[in-house]
Amino acid sequence: MLERLSVGDRAINLTQVLKRAGWVGNGGEAKALIAEGRIRVNGEVESRKRRKMTVGDRVAMEDGPSLILVEEPPLPSV
Repeated sequence: MLERLSVGDRAINLTQVLKRAGWVGNGGEAKALIAEGRIRVNGEVESRKRRKMTVGDRVAMEDGPSLILVEEPPLPSV
């Protein structure tokens, strides 16, 4: 399932996305996942820890969850 992650209108990098999504507990864990080639951005393995992310980018963890970056807050569950 594709989750939605609200990033607002400010600049954010890949490590921050992984932390905000709750996929990692800290920046060191995020950097390790990226260095191991386990994170894809828009379908491509991403090796840049500080990659600038934009609304509409899709992020996926190998054998794990995936998300899309959105500007607005997610709609409440009903």
